[in-house]
Amino acid sequence: MSTSPGELRRHLGVFDAVVIGLGSMVGAGVFAAMAPAAAATGSGLLVGLALAGVVAYCNATSSARLAARYPQSGGTYVYGRERLGAFWGYLAGWAFVVGKTASCAAMALTVGSYVWPAQAHAVAVAAVVALTAVDYVGVQKAARLTRAIVAVVLAVLAAVVTACLAGGRADTGRWAVGTDAGFHGVLQAAGLLFFAFAGYARIATLGEEVRDPRRTIPRAIPLALGITMVVYTAVALAALAVLGPERLAHSGAPLADAARAAGAPGLVPVVRAGAAVAALGSLLALILGVSRTTLAMARDRHLPRALAAVHPRFGVPHRAELAVGAVVAVVAAVGDVRGAIGFSSFGVLAYYAVANASAWTLTPAEGRPPRLVPIVGTAGCLALAFALPADSVLRGATVLALGAAAYGVRQGLARRA
Repeated sequence: MSTSPGELRRHLGVFDAVVIGLGSMVGAGVFAAMAPAAAATGSGLLVGLALAGVVAYCNATSSARLAARYPQSGGTYVYGRERLGAFWGYLAGWAFVVGKTASCAAMALTVGSYVWPAQAHAVAVAAVVALTAVDYVGVQKAARLTRAIVAVVLAVLAAVVTACLAGGRADTGRWAVGTDAGFHGVLQAAGLLFFAFAGYARIATLGEEVRDPRRTIPRAIPLALGITMVVYTAVALAALAVLGPERLAHSGAPLADAARAAGAPGLVPVVRAGAAVAALGSLLALILGVSRTTLAMARDRHLPRALAAVHPRFGVPHRAELAVGAVVAVVAAVGDVRGAIGFSSFGVLAYYAVANASAWTLTPAEGRPPRLVPIVGTAGCLALAFALPADSVLRGATVLALGAAAYGVRQGLARRA
């Protein structure tokens, strides 16, 4: 298929789009997010997971309908701009780029902490450089690498679940919801677990590189989300059955500890390797998604116009990818893994609140989802965002306010000019 200068090439079918979504969701989040979520809600972990899944379903449905309508790079940045106005599109794009840049750094640091803990920051920077290079040479090559990563991660998770549930040490009574599961704790756990669900946006942000997007995207997003929900539920049940909510909450490496508690210590190194591979898969897909939103914002001059360039040979936004990779490498060199999860969740939930509000404005002829979907999605995103730990809410709200202020200043200068 021929493309005009400045346009991306449409390479991806349903299978590759689903794989990229799985690579984003079934990543390091499942290895890291269970413990802080259990600390927030105790025995209400499964309720929090279900709530995060409901909100993710609404977001995915709204995103799929909008992506089929607007098959361009940028995701909710484009949808908000077209349906709600330039400011809301900008705010969504700003929240996504900033929040997901933090996620990229967290994934890179996760690789470092599993591969070589004593040199975690150096390994993280090396991982960012390597995967930015993979993304640079084309989305098809990135999709092929993601297939291999997803296969490895799913095999490791299947081994952990089997060892926990079939090893004779599982206690299904630990699945019961006790009095420690308060309402606010469940909301906070859902917000933290949402960090691990948010990867389906990657399919939408790659809309300009998907073949037949009006057919492909609405199929790929719910498929990827459904598979992820099944995997996460199985992993949560297995971890709770052998560790219980209290031990899970205090675990630094939940799935490794679960394998050890299940009587399979030989599986622990495999889990550590799987976590590193999962983090690499998440990082690869995150760099893809953030660079495409950067491309879309640069096209509209919300970011430097030079970042809108598309490589004439590889058909990728190469300058945006290099810029994102450079920023992530700097953050990974000095950042912290756990602090990024809540901050990223706040930004991404704000992003999806705009997506659901945009979906509300669709007409039946434009493929509007059932009215309840964007209502529940918007309310759920806002509730989970403000139920996150106070420092995450404060930092996230401050960054959004700074972005809004920058937009206002730029608009004022443009009017004077």
